[in-house]
Amino acid sequence: MSTPYTMQNRRTRFLNRLYARLSTRQKAAKAFVSQPEPRTIGSFARGRQLIAGNLLFSGYLVQSPATGLWEVASPDAEFDAERHGFAWLDDLAAVGDAAAREKAQKWVWGWIDAYGAGHGPGWTADLTGRRVIRWINHAIFLLRGQEKEQSDAFFRVLGRQTWFLSKRWPSAAPGLPRFEALTGLIYAGLSLEGMEGLADPGIRALEKECKVQIDQQGGLPTRNPEELLEVFTLLTWAGAALQEVGRDIPDGQIAAIERIAPTLRTLRHADGGLARFHGGGRGLDGRLDHALAASEIKLRHADGLSMGYARLSAGRTSVIVDASKPPSGSASYNAHASTLAFELTSGRRPLIVNFGSGESFGADWRKAGRATPSHSTLCLDGYSSSRLSAPLRGCGREALIDCPTHVPIEMSEMADGLRFQGGHDGYVNRFGLTHARALDLTFDGRGMAGEDMLLAMDDSNKRQFDKALDATKLAGIGFEIRLHIHPDVDVELDLGGAAVSMAQKSGEIWVFRHDGTTSMSLEPSVFLEKGRLKPRATKQIVLSGRAMGYATRIRWSLSKAQDTAIAVRDLNRDEPMSFDDD
Repeated sequence: MSTPYTMQNRRTRFLNRLYARLSTRQKAAKAFVSQPEPRTIGSFARGRQLIAGNLLFSGYLVQSPATGLWEVASPDAEFDAERHGFAWLDDLAAVGDAAAREKAQKWVWGWIDAYGAGHGPGWTADLTGRRVIRWINHAIFLLRGQEKEQSDAFFRVLGRQTWFLSKRWPSAAPGLPRFEALTGLIYAGLSLEGMEGLADPGIRALEKECKVQIDQQGGLPTRNPEELLEVFTLLTWAGAALQEVGRDIPDGQIAAIERIAPTLRTLRHADGGLARFHGGGRGLDGRLDHALAASEIKLRHADGLSMGYARLSAGRTSVIVDASKPPSGSASYNAHASTLAFELTSGRRPLIVNFGSGESFGADWRKAGRATPSHSTLCLDGYSSSRLSAPLRGCGREALIDCPTHVPIEMSEMADGLRFQGGHDGYVNRFGLTHARALDLTFDGRGMAGEDMLLAMDDSNKRQFDKALDATKLAGIGFEIRLHIHPDVDVELDLGGAAVSMAQKSGEIWVFRHDGTTSMSLEPSVFLEKGRLKPRATKQIVLSGRAMGYATRIRWSLSKAQDTAIAVRDLNRDEPMSFDDD
């Protein structure tokens, strides 16, 4: 028997097909009345690869130098979504030469010929919104040298997509997909001659979504930093498009931008990238700084919680901690069991990281990346602090269940630095133990002391712990504290195995030490990074021990070696994009 969710999906697909076909009966757009300036930022290196016929979408590389984009067989739905969303047009425009324009024109008019009459998988609200934004942004680039017949076809199909968005934007899922659909509608409505009347409902709807989806901390229900950046970018683009035609930005939209900007600054590491939590990556290079600059909002939250994250920053070091309950319900379909995990970046280089999202590497890596052992935190007896449900019918995704319900935190200032203290009850039901973590960052940013504790907090917890301990025949409950290291860092055991030395390419050296109450090892790990074919191999520090009593305490530290300079000249951070699998 089909679930209501499945029935709703079927209805959505039917209505998408219906309105896509009906769009062919609508009045065609003729020209631009106002064209927003291109704001999307692409990758020059990725654009060069596309010109060479190397199509990398959703973790799949298809080498197709001679054929068009739409003749390539799609390996999965995610591959199809990426190519129908047209974000790759940003990359070709970043190259901007004759070869890039020729490739872009071939693929755009190839889509018009194959799908412009309302056929194919690209006719969903969010993909149409994403596609329309790119077509308008790069219209000058695309239309240069085209004959009237091609130009008329471009405007005709752009008009169809605008009408489709005016009818189907409510079908986009709340959050980023709906923001994409509405921004595309507003963009097109304000830009295309004869479509102005379609913009106003979109403007009102976008303001409403801002009030509903953006909370008082300036965050989203998914708690995905990269998704928040994408939403923020869309809101600033829509606002700029309104201002360019002499219209005011709605108050609710302005208020949302003002709430989000300080949150993004809090979630921004010292190297300019975002913290990688709950399915999000570091963000496209340049997009975060470009969006923040465009907003003209300079504020950052005082060190404390922003979208559920705590930040410690001093000197050239930033530490960002997942310090709140995980997302729940439909907002958790890409969420991770990462409570109390942290990332540390020194200057322009990440040091301690999490696996990241395995979304582009297939279902197995996506699930692996969501587990607690894939994060820089404590894992108890191989269990995650939140568990994954069975795949849900109708979407195939897993929600987070059995999550921590109580995550108290405290931020304070000490005589020589900043302190974060937090705890969560994700292991209480099974083991009776609360995980507590303290992180102390010195004011010069050169050292951080960590302390992890497993505590049976009350009589009920102690009884549960005793039961779990009895099940091990009093051997103790195993735990591991994992610190995943960025793959660009050279790592080796030092001081006869008592410490770990981590050398950055900048010349900085960090040293990890622990109190000797646990066993320390250096083990393989991976770094999941969008835009690569396979996970990157790296290493992780693992402290292993067994909880034998109601209180277990482990102390450790990260500090720069004494001979590491206070300021390191670090100019060559970025390497050219390649399709290497290392």
